[in-house]
Amino acid sequence: MGKLPKPKPLLKLQWQSVLSEYVTAIAWSPRGKLLAASSASGEIMLYNAISGHPILLQPGDGQSIDGLAFSADGQWLASGGQDSTVRIWHIPELSFQTLDPPICELAQTRGWIDRLQWHPLHAELAWSVGREVRVWNANTQEIETCLQFTNSSVLDLAWHPQGTHLAVSGNQAIKIWQHRHWETEPTLWETSAPTIAIAWSAEGRYLAAGNADHTLLVWQWGNPYPWQMQGFAGKVRLLTWSTPATLLGTPLLASISNNDIVVWDKSTDASIGWDACLLDLHRQKMTAIAFQPQTFLLTAASEDGWLSLWQDAKEVS
Repeated sequence: MGKLPKPKPLLKLQWQSVLSEYVTAIAWSPRGKLLAASSASGEIMLYNAISGHPILLQPGDGQSIDGLAFSADGQWLASGGQDSTVRIWHIPELSFQTLDPPICELAQTRGWIDRLQWHPLHAELAWSVGREVRVWNANTQEIETCLQFTNSSVLDLAWHPQGTHLAVSGNQAIKIWQHRHWETEPTLWETSAPTIAIAWSAEGRYLAAGNADHTLLVWQWGNPYPWQMQGFAGKVRLLTWSTPATLLGTPLLASISNNDIVVWDKSTDASIGWDACLLDLHRQKMTAIAFQPQTFLLTAASEDGWLSLWQDAKEVS
């Protein structure tokens, strides 16, 4: 018998680049033309996504950069990290040759900055420092508000996909503020432990919360009573929703705890709530997870050096 033809690979290496230290964060521009990457030494590189042509935005100074984010229109790139400073660059995608220094450097009095996120519609950047969340407006180049979490240090933050609210999590609580009505008392959802990760579904109908007490909570927006999933081997640290919905009109939710991925699909049986599918492949701590936009292809990475691709979030490719 002749040899069977080799299957075509799902991924093909297009280009590669090496930073001076291990990579700590990456961020795609909204149209996918640019890729930003940072390292534990503090350098920030910007790449043409097609050719791999690099521009050094910031040389390393020995202090890690742990957060990178592009604004919704792709015109702004923000970074934060160990040196307690938020830096913001103006990034015109059509003239990717040389770039000016940051237009703004916002030095904080304390705190390692690893959580920052742009508003989904406007040029407003939210980041956490200690027990505060600060919102900066690119048009006025001023701090718009400082939100006090109070209960503890902020552990995560997430804008509602329509931009109407900002959710902030910490010890035993999630607080949700109304956009530009910052003085209004926030909605408070209590949790039984520190909430490490929060994520809105793409249409904004659900908010998921991963907790330090090995539980996962999912709220339907407008309903203060969540579904609770438990039995995880450790803290629920990472969450991601699929962009398309299932036949039931609900997206899939993937969660990470220790070495395991659990994918959740809303059940037709209201008494069950959500069905779980365990994806058990990696043998070391999981470090990242994401759905490919507009598909159910799930990608996960771990400290064992492997990147796994799961077709329909069920079978490894």
